[in-house]
Amino acid sequence: MCKSIALQQELGGIFDITLDCEDGAAAGNEIAHAKLVAALVASSDNHYQRLGARVHDVHHAAFEQDLELILPTCADALAYLVLPKINNTAELQTALQRINHFGKKSNGQLIPVHVLIETHGALAEVQQIAALPQVECLSFGLMDFVSSHFGAIPASAMRSPGQFNHPLVLRAKLEIAAACHRYGKVASHNVTTEIRDVSVAANDARRAASECGYTRMWSIHPDQIRPVIEAFSPSENEILDAVTILTQAKKLAWGPTQWRGQLHDRASYRYYWTILKRAQSGPFVLPAAAQELL
Repeated sequence: MCKSIALQQELGGIFDITLDCEDGAAAGNEIAHAKLVAALVASSDNHYQRLGARVHDVHHAAFEQDLELILPTCADALAYLVLPKINNTAELQTALQRINHFGKKSNGQLIPVHVLIETHGALAEVQQIAALPQVECLSFGLMDFVSSHFGAIPASAMRSPGQFNHPLVLRAKLEIAAACHRYGKVASHNVTTEIRDVSVAANDARRAASECGYTRMWSIHPDQIRPVIEAFSPSENEILDAVTILTQAKKLAWGPTQWRGQLHDRASYRYYWTILKRAQSGPFVLPAAAQELL
């Protein structure tokens, strides 16, 4: 956790860190681990206030214990809570009530919640889940989702290339991403379990972005963070294209124009403006011409 926090400070806070209470604590050590998570979130090391926490699932005995130990201590500094293994919208709404009972930010704002979609029920109600105002992000829980099929989906679908080829897994990815984009939420892709070869995580990130519409991705090892960030960031050529097209459009008062034989109008202008906004939050230093367009 501390290594990831140090890297976050080095790169300027351009990625979030989720401190894990669900799988990060050994059995019997749940209280001490939750207290450690709260202390890290509340500490001066949380410079960008982009540390979140994944708590135990709502059926676990430690769920409310996590909330009681974490939220009163560091609600203002906490970026979000991650809820795993939600089964349906009603269950999520009950969990949100418990979260809001234990803590809100001092200005009265509710704690943003990220929901892991990894059960049949959650996938069936993914549109309703994405519509809830307190939900900020939906993440795909690939391994739990595959396991929930009890062998009907092969283990090869837990990794690439199978995870992008198996129809049931691909369907789940697409439905989650579509729900996020409909309601303006963040679509976060599942982890890559290969931690030695970081090019695997980078390739998964590129496919998640270009083929499935995801805008973020989980990492499970600090070495994966840079490749994933780079994969989700616009390329230098995309940035230059956006600057050229938008500069020309601005000169024409945003009327239709053409560039390299292609017609552009306000629909494509919105797309290229989004490219620049994504680049602005990434690792690149934008040229002055791009800054003038934002």
